[in-house]
Amino acid sequence: MITLSKVSKWYPNFQVLNQCSTEVAKGEVVVVCGPSGSGKSTLIKCVNGLEPFQEGAITVAGISLNDPKTDLPKLRARIGMVFQHFELFPHLTVTRNLELAQIKVLGRSQDEAAAKGMRLLERVGLSAHARKYPGELSGGQQQRVAIARALAMDPIAMLFDEPTSALDPEMINEVLDVMVALAKEGMTMMVVTHEMGFARRVAHRVVFMDKGQIVEDAPTPEFFGKPRSERAQAFLSKILQH
Repeated sequence: MITLSKVSKWYPNFQVLNQCSTEVAKGEVVVVCGPSGSGKSTLIKCVNGLEPFQEGAITVAGISLNDPKTDLPKLRARIGMVFQHFELFPHLTVTRNLELAQIKVLGRSQDEAAAKGMRLLERVGLSAHARKYPGELSGGQQQRVAIARALAMDPIAMLFDEPTSALDPEMINEVLDVMVALAKEGMTMMVVTHEMGFARRVAHRVVFMDKGQIVEDAPTPEFFGKPRSERAQAFLSKILQH
């Protein structure tokens, strides 16, 4: 579903991605982890064209992101993206947040979009909050609305960029539970996260990054059981000892 081949990216004085290659099969959940500043978020933003890259190739469902003829907004509409800070429209109700892109991008009728939105709010346990504004919800509730909004577009894959890192500890599980349910339903997912319990329970594979490079790309049991690189071993020993 997603293939990255030798992807490199530079900012003016800094190389943020260096020859990164990996792939995500249909229905697979891949967790991307590593220390802060290792390039994880940049990598995932390159997958849906939010960040340009200078070298290498990325394809999603056989469509090349670096082909000038590719309609990036159209492709982006097919890839759900959930950010660290929710990115909901504060002046619109929860329902309108879910309806807007369905109507504007997918051309659905108001009734269709509303029905789909309500089904998804029910799925993430928030149908009682449909008429509220984002500011009236907790962080965990806002992030669940953001997930529902991404799902409303019938995505072929979902990308998550540290979806729980801005949340209070008590709210993290309510978001992870929704993501676990999605994974069980067979959604193709690429997740940047520090939640190693989630990675262990849900991910098929773990991609470990450091200094802009993919240092390790291994099946989950292998990554947690016996990582090959010393850098991944050091990372795990620090975060798993608690």
